[in-house]
Amino acid sequence: MPMNNHLKASYSLLTLVLLVAAYFLIPSAGAYAQTTAADSEKVTKLFSEAKDEAHELELDAEHMEEFTRSGLTWESHSWKINEVREHVTECGRLLAKLHDAREKASPWQQKAIDEIEPLLKELATNTQSAIDHVTSNKNRVSLRAADYEGYLAANYAVARKLAALITDYVDYGEHKAEFERLGEKLGAA
Repeated sequence: MPMNNHLKASYSLLTLVLLVAAYFLIPSAGAYAQTTAADSEKVTKLFSEAKDEAHELELDAEHMEEFTRSGLTWESHSWKINEVREHVTECGRLLAKLHDAREKASPWQQKAIDEIEPLLKELATNTQSAIDHVTSNKNRVSLRAADYEGYLAANYAVARKLAALITDYVDYGEHKAEFERLGEKLGAA
C-alpha cells in the first residue's frame, strides 16, 4: 500500500507542475485578444466585397472557358469576355482600395493583399490577351485556337484560385474574430 500512496502523490505533484507550467506558458485568452485585435474593419469589409466579386469572376470565367467547346459566335465570346473584364476591373478597383488601407491592416490582412495582387494581375493579362484574340479573329475557327483556349483555361484556373484564396482569408478573419470574442468572454469570467 505505501507504494500506491507514493504513486498517487507523484501523479498529483506532476499534475500540479503541469498546470502551473501551462498557466505561465500559455497566454490568457484576454491577453491574446488584446495582441491580435488590430484587424482593420475597412480591410475586412473590402475583403468581403472582393470575395463576392471574385466568385462572380470565377463563374463568368468558367462560362467563358465552356464557350471553347461550343459553336457560339465571336459576338457571344466578345460579350462574355467583356463581362470577365468588368469583374477583373472591379477586383482591381477593390485591390487599389485595399492598398490604400494596407498601412492600417493587420499583418495577416497585409499578407492577404500581397497574395491577391499577383493573381489579379495574371487574370488581367490573360483577359486582355483573350479580348485581343476575339477582336482580331472574328471567326469560329480561330475562337477554337489553342492559344485562345489556353487563355480561357488559365483565366478559369486563376479565377478559381483567387476566389478560394479570398474566401479562405475572409473565413479566417471571421473565425479569428469569433475566437477573440470567446477569449474575451472567458477572460472576463
